[in-house]
Amino acid sequence: MTGNRNTVAVRAVRLLRAVRAVGAVRTARAPVTCALIVLCCLVFVTGPAAGLNPGYGTGDALLLAQRAYFRHWGVIPAELFTGVPRAALTPATALFVHGSWVHLLGNMLFLYVFGAMTEERMGHVRFTLFYVGCGYLALVGYAAANTASGQSLVGASGAISAVLGAFLYLFPRARVTSLLPFLFFLPLRFPAWVVLPFWAALQWLAAGRAAQGPGVAYLAHVVGFVLGFVCAWAGFGRETRVKAAPAPAPEGEKQP
Repeated sequence: MTGNRNTVAVRAVRLLRAVRAVGAVRTARAPVTCALIVLCCLVFVTGPAAGLNPGYGTGDALLLAQRAYFRHWGVIPAELFTGVPRAALTPATALFVHGSWVHLLGNMLFLYVFGAMTEERMGHVRFTLFYVGCGYLALVGYAAANTASGQSLVGASGAISAVLGAFLYLFPRARVTSLLPFLFFLPLRFPAWVVLPFWAALQWLAAGRAAQGPGVAYLAHVVGFVLGFVCAWAGFGRETRVKAAPAPAPEGEKQP
């Protein structure tokens, strides 16, 4: 067991060194990205979805607490356009609420990798407004297409998809590492202009096949991605694009 642990430790150190060598994630220059990650994690671990707070109970009581929590802080499409002020705030609060550990970690991994460079390019204040604004509109767009749904929708997916769209415009030739299931999860590096449009196309196809009502909000991903790309194009123009900036991406592709 000791030998295995040492091997794992050595591999972890090598991985960290590789990430630092690439220099893609510059957290010291991305305080907003780090703050968003910390905030989402704190909201999650103190809420009922994490299962860590005994005050929410266990079993059926915990499930009821989770549903009530999501309905209070999440977007309910059927209620969003009723003119109730509290409902109008839910697309903002839902950005910081996640439904499970996998949901949270997948989103935060994408934000960690792509958010730092995007924030550094945009600037802290502009990036903050961009993230919240695009995330809000992405959830509103999804709700507008599912106005009859009474299920709650939570997560930072729309905002992080906007970050991906902006990243594509700002760093189109950045090298992105991906694991492709049909190639036995072999890690391959492609430019962002190949990987990210491919990801967006998958979200669009999935949105067309998805059943009505929130499950995975593929349409919110598409809306956020388009908004992010358009905002980067409108705010920076062709002369400010970065043609080459190496960046690793999450290995594998879970929904943001």
